[in-house]
Amino acid sequence: MSSLTVYHQSTADIPNKVLTHLEDIAATLAEQGVRFERWQASVPLQPGASEQEIIAAYRQDLDRLMTEKGYSHVDVSREADASLRDEHTCTEELLRFFAAGRGLFSLRIEDYVYAVLCEKGDMISVPAGTRLWVDMGDDPRFVALRVFNTVEGQAARFTGDKVAESFPRLDD
Repeated sequence: MSSLTVYHQSTADIPNKVLTHLEDIAATLAEQGVRFERWQASVPLQPGASEQEIIAAYRQDLDRLMTEKGYSHVDVSREADASLRDEHTCTEELLRFFAAGRGLFSLRIEDYVYAVLCEKGDMISVPAGTRLWVDMGDDPRFVALRVFNTVEGQAARFTGDKVAESFPRLDD
């Protein structure tokens, strides 16, 4: 089940708020400029589906978003980068959609950390420059669509801050 846990950055062990309803998660994140949606595949996907089959299953939502935001590229990711568990930023908006599996996106905005557990069917769009860390778990199993304009804009720029080490991880 998707969830949003909000912490004050000084109290990583005590959440201020925990939300599990899609509308509540989306509304709370929207207040911070973050977009959260749930998508449905237009056709059933089989385990081991190809990149083209996965993209085709979500083509309607992808086309809508790519037209709206002016994105030019979409690809499929199945591999986690453990270094992304450290706080970083991206120069381009970060947009991920989970076709399978799950991941924890923690966003540090002002004095709060918004920990968003994304699962199959969830799309999250994080504004460029937002401080975040991403945890795909100790044994990552996911299929995510990445929507972007340039690979360089998606590259992590690490802040050097160790704040992520204080907050719960996906497998905690």
